[in-house]
Amino acid sequence: MSDPTPSSSASPVDVSERLPLLDVLRGFALCGVFVSNSFAWFSGRVLMPREQAQALAATPFEAVVSALYHFFVNQKFVTLFAFLFGLGFSIQLQRAERRGASVVPVYSRRLLVLLGIGATHLTALWVGDVLSTYALLGFALLLFRQRSDRTLLTWVGVLLVAVPLGVPALQHYGPILLHGAQAAAEAAKATDDLEARLREQLFVGLSSDSLWTTQAANAHFLTFMLPQFKRLFWMATILGRFLLGLLAGRHLLLQDLERHRSLHKKLLGWGLVLGVLGNGAMVGVQRLRILGLVDPAKDGWMVILSAIHELGFLGLAAAYVAVFALLFQREPWRKRMQVLAPVGRMALTNYLMQTVVSLCIYDGWGLGLVGKLPPSSCMALALAVFALQIPLSHAWLSRFRFGPAEWLWRSLTYGQRQPMRHSLKPSPVGVPGAR
Repeated sequence: MSDPTPSSSASPVDVSERLPLLDVLRGFALCGVFVSNSFAWFSGRVLMPREQAQALAATPFEAVVSALYHFFVNQKFVTLFAFLFGLGFSIQLQRAERRGASVVPVYSRRLLVLLGIGATHLTALWVGDVLSTYALLGFALLLFRQRSDRTLLTWVGVLLVAVPLGVPALQHYGPILLHGAQAAAEAAKATDDLEARLREQLFVGLSSDSLWTTQAANAHFLTFMLPQFKRLFWMATILGRFLLGLLAGRHLLLQDLERHRSLHKKLLGWGLVLGVLGNGAMVGVQRLRILGLVDPAKDGWMVILSAIHELGFLGLAAAYVAVFALLFQREPWRKRMQVLAPVGRMALTNYLMQTVVSLCIYDGWGLGLVGKLPPSSCMALALAVFALQIPLSHAWLSRFRFGPAEWLWRSLTYGQRQPMRHSLKPSPVGVPGAR
C-alpha cells in the first residue's frame, strides 16, 4: 500500500517502520540503567557515609555482588543508552533526507518536549534525571549532522579520551601549581566535605516520612549539583557517546546486520579486551580504596583512571551491542530477544514508571527502605520490577500504539493529538515548517 503522506511532510514513525533490534537493545539498556540507578541512587548508597555503605556490603557474598555490578553494569548501560540516542538521531536524519525535508524543525520540537518532561522529572521527582541532559545535548547533535566521519571521530577522541585524561589532571595538578600542595589538599578536602554533607542532607531528607521534606531536600541538592564542573565533564562524555551512535547509524551498523557481521565479530573481540582491562582496573582500584591503600587526593597517577574507565565502559557496551547484533540474525534467538522490544518501544514511560515505583519503595514516605538494603537486595528488587514491566508493556501495546508518555511526547511534538488505539488508523499529520 502506498504512503498517502506527502514526501515533504513529517509524521510519527509507524510501528511497521521501527527497527526491532533497536527496540530490543533499548529495552535491554533500560534494564541495566534501572539496576544501576537502584544500586547507587534510589537505595541511598551514594548518599550515605562511606562506612555505612561498606557495612551493607561487608559480607563476602555482597562484596562479590558489588564487584560484579561494577564490572558488568556500572556505566555500561548508560553508555549504551546514549549510543542508541545518537543512532536514533541518525535514523531520523536519514528519513528526513529521503523526504527531501530538514530534520531541524521536528527534531527541535521533540527535544523541547523531552526537555519539559525531563525538567519536570528532575525537579518534581528525582534529582538523577537524565532526560533533560539528553534533550539539551541533543541540540548539539544538529551541529554534527553534516560533518565528515573524520571530524566526528576526532570529536569522539576529544570527548571520550582527551577530556577524561586532561580534566582530572588539570583538577589535580592545577591547584598544586597555583597554590601549593598543602593549600590544594586543604581546598580539595573542603570541597569533598561540603559534598559529603550535602549528600548526607539529601539522604536524611529521603528518609523522612514527609513527602514535602523529601522533595525540598531533592530541590536543595539540585541547586548544588547543577552548577558543578564535574557535570560538564559528564555531559562531554555523553555527547561523545551520542556521536558514536550517529556514526553507527550513518553506516547502517545495526540496520544492515548481515553486511556487518564480520565487523560485529571484531567489535565483540576488541570490546571484550577493552572491557576486561578497563573494568578490571576499576574494580581493582575500588578495592584498594576500600582497604585504604590508595587515595585519589594524594596519588597523582590516579588521574588517568577516568580515561581507562571510559574505555572499559565503551568496550563492554560495544560487546553487548555486538552480541545482540550477532544473535539477532538467528531466528530462535530473535524470537527470544524480541520479548524486550515492547519495553524498548515504551522506554520513556517505563523509565518514568521506574522512578515512581522506586520512590514508593525506598523513600521514607513509602516503604522507607532507603539505606537499609544490601546490594543484592537492591538489584533483585530492580530486576523484579523490570520483570513486571515486560508483560505490562506487552499488554499495553497489544491495545495501544504508544506508551502514555510516548503518546504525550508525540502529540506535543506534532501539535495534534495522536490516535492512541490500534483500531484508529493514524491520519497523516502535516507539520508547518517541515518542508
